[in-house]
Order: sequence, then C-alpha cells, then structure tokens
Amino acid sequence: MPERGGQAEDSGDGGFDDEPELSPEEQKLRGIPSETSNSSTRNIYYVAFVAALGGLLYGYDTGIISGTLDQIAQDFGITKSYELFGNSVPRNSIEQMITSSILLGALIGALTAGPFTVRFGRRSTIVTVAVIFAVGVILAGLSPEPLTLIGSRLFLGLAVGGSTQAIPTYIAELSPPDRRGGFVTFFNVAIGLGILSAALVNMAFSDVAWHWKIMVAVVPAVILVIGILLLPESPRWLVHRNYINPARRVLRWVRPDGQTADREVRDIQDVMRRESEAEEGPWRALGEKWLRPALTAGIAVAIFTQLTGLEMMIYYTPIILTDVGFPSTFSLQANVYVGVVYVVMTLVGKLLVDRIGRRRLMLTMLPGSAISIALFGLLFIVSDDQPDPGLALAMLLAFMFFQTGGIQVVGWLIGSEVYPLKIRPAATGLHAAALWGSNLLVTSTALTLVSTLSLGGAMLVYAMVNVIAWIVIFFRVPETKGRSLEAIEQSLRRGTFLPKPAGNRS
Repeated sequence: MPERGGQAEDSGDGGFDDEPELSPEEQKLRGIPSETSNSSTRNIYYVAFVAALGGLLYGYDTGIISGTLDQIAQDFGITKSYELFGNSVPRNSIEQMITSSILLGALIGALTAGPFTVRFGRRSTIVTVAVIFAVGVILAGLSPEPLTLIGSRLFLGLAVGGSTQAIPTYIAELSPPDRRGGFVTFFNVAIGLGILSAALVNMAFSDVAWHWKIMVAVVPAVILVIGILLLPESPRWLVHRNYINPARRVLRWVRPDGQTADREVRDIQDVMRRESEAEEGPWRALGEKWLRPALTAGIAVAIFTQLTGLEMMIYYTPIILTDVGFPSTFSLQANVYVGVVYVVMTLVGKLLVDRIGRRRLMLTMLPGSAISIALFGLLFIVSDDQPDPGLALAMLLAFMFFQTGGIQVVGWLIGSEVYPLKIRPAATGLHAAALWGSNLLVTSTALTLVSTLSLGGAMLVYAMVNVIAWIVIFFRVPETKGRSLEAIEQSLRRGTFLPKPAGNRS
C-alpha cells in the first residue's frame, strides 16, 4: 500500500491531495527528470538498452562455465574425485555442483528480489544486482579451490535471479503499451548475446586461463551500474509511494506528449486507489480467486520455456554430441551455431511480438519446435546413434529456430504484463523462481534422462512437452498485445482475462 497519511482523495487534476514531494536531492538520487523531454523515443530505447545489460550478464555468466570446467578441474587438481569435507566426491559431482550452484542462487535471488523492489524501487534493485554481478565474477575468478568457486557462483546467482525479476518489470513499466513487447524483449536478445559471447570465448580462447574468462564480465557489470544510475525510477513505484508529480515527470520523459503521460498517471492512480482498500500484502493476495488466471498463464509460460528443452540444448549440446561420437571440434562449433540462432531468432521475435502478438507467436512456433526435436530424436533412434552429422545439426538448429523465435521471446515478457500492480512484486518473483526452478530441474535431469531413455527417447519426451505447452497456452494464456497494464488488470477483475476458447465455457 502507498505510504501516506490519511485517506487518499482525488484532487481534481489526477493527483491526490497532500501529495508528498521529493526533495531536490532525492529527485537527483532517483533520477527524476527536471523537465519534459522532446526525445521520448530515444529515452525509452536508452532505458531498454541499459537495463538489458543485465540479460547479457545472465547469459554470459551461465554459459561461460561449460567451456572452463576442464581447466578448472586441472587447476584444482581434480582427477577422478576430490576430497570435500572429509569425503571423496566424484569429479562429475563436483562439476555439477559448480555448474548448478548459479541456478540455485538464481532461484533464491528471484524470490528475494520482489520485496526489495517494493521497499527500495525497481531502479535501486537493478543497481544492487549490477554490483552483485561485478563482485560475484571477481570472487569466482579468484577462487582458490572448488568450494569457494561454488559459493561464489551461488552468490553470483543472486544477481542472475534478481535481474530476471526486476529488469523486465522495470522496462515494461516505462514502455508505451503498444511497443512494450519489443522493448522488454531487448532483455531476451541480450541473454542470447551473452550465451553466444560465452560460446565464442570458450572456442576462441580455449588456452586462456579460466579466471580471466569469468572475470571479464566485470566490465558490462560496471557499465550497468553507471548506466542505470542515469535513469529514473519506475513511475508505478513512485505512484505506489504517492510521489505523483515525480511519476508524471518520468512518464512525460518517455511518452510522446503530456496528455498521454497524465492519462497514464490517472490510470495508475485508479488502480492504486482500489488496491489501497485491500489489507493483504502482495504475497497473501496471491491466493485471491480473481488473480488465479493471471498466475496460471504467467507461471505456465515461465515453466514451459525451460521444460520444452531449450536449456538442455544450451548447457549440454557439446557433451551430448561428443558422447554419441561426433568430434569435439564439431560439437563446439555446433554450440556456437546454437548461440547464433538464439540471437538471430530472438531479434526476429522481438520485431514480431508487438505485431502478431504474444499468444499467436507461441502457438505458431511451438508445433515447429515439437516436430523438429522429435525428428532430431528419431534420427538417433533409426540410425543406432550414428546419424548424418549435417542432418542432425539441421534438426537441432531448426528446434532452436522455433524455440527462440517463439516461447522464449515471451517467457519474461508475459511475466512483466499479466500480474496486477497489487501482486506484481510477489508474482514476478514467483514467476522468476518458477522459471529458475524448472531450469534447475532440467539441468539436473537431462543427462540422466538421456542415459535412461537414450538420446532419441529423451528428445521424444521433450517433443511431447512442447505439445502440452501448446495446449495449455491455447486455453489459458490470453493476448496482451497493445493493451496497457491497467487494462489487463481490469479484464481480470471483470472475468474476461482468459482467451475466448476458455472464456466461452465459463
């Protein structure tokens, strides 16, 4: 609830009576523009580019470890096992702990970032995340033994999870409704660039010490700290704190005219006025019946971005292809191709998501994703795990084409759109935690699934998950293209949130 004394009433100009004002020092600290800008489009591009650096760090820091594990094992003297807490731990287990610790940290970071954004603001949260990124990569790069590296990557994961909770929300709350999808998906593009950068660094600098490969990420982290300090706080957080005039100035800085900004402030105030009547906090409010369709839609998309197989391909493509007999050079090159397709198709999806819509994009691309990964698996089944390398690579890249150009574009975007302001900090935290939790599940079971069912059988399982994802999205995920965040919330309250196939049945 907004922190203000007494009952809030409309003052006639779209604001509340007795609005508190930020001091000049506080305005500077919060990055509040002093006057309306004539370059609103340039300003929102700047917001999206700077904030999306968090996605670049996320992609690089999660991807770089795959090409450094052998170097780390040699440097730490890990052969077949390693002595840890008086016990002999197998090398594979140590490597899995090093790899997955960042995912556990991301899960924790996603859950804890929500309350932080409520208390201190979205912008302050992103600054904190950037500092953790910078400190985390230095600690990881300087780690003298495995346990320190595991702890450092766990700490680094707090920034990874926090960035996925705070950054899409921050960009969405500053973006104009008709172009919100394109701006939020800068975050997805940056993730792809980070993953591709890690693959290229691992291939081109295979002889460089692993410490430097990790610590080089401190450069974009510092740039993110400096860049975000030059940006304003989210207008919705300012209204939440009843700083109406500062919120109005921020919106006028990123909107084409003052009337549009003022109207949006009034819409946010209307939502806040209704929210102020409720006594529940954001976490307790998650259980309210009228909010369930939004939670179902957002969290379902978040989970399916991971369970449909993309993360398995990103983390394990070199290992899987090498284990079935492909040369290691081919496997490393395939990993780079995967990164290239990720970036290109995320860019394509970014251009399409505000034109054809989120729901339609997912429903169009998921069938291709299911078919291509099924064919990839069948190639190994019918050829006794010895398929033609070119054909196998083609099916792998086709899967990446449909995945990264479809549901992966929408995964973080939908979480920044469908949750009402009342529960947004808690819901976006839960959204990010669901995504990271399912990522951790896939990462810790993929190789076991391949070992149990064979590579071909495991791919058929992922194909079936893609089919299930299409069905769930068709019935439970509405279109949000071109709609303001307040209009989406109003549809929830009216009971018209669900897409027509499901809505007609209720």
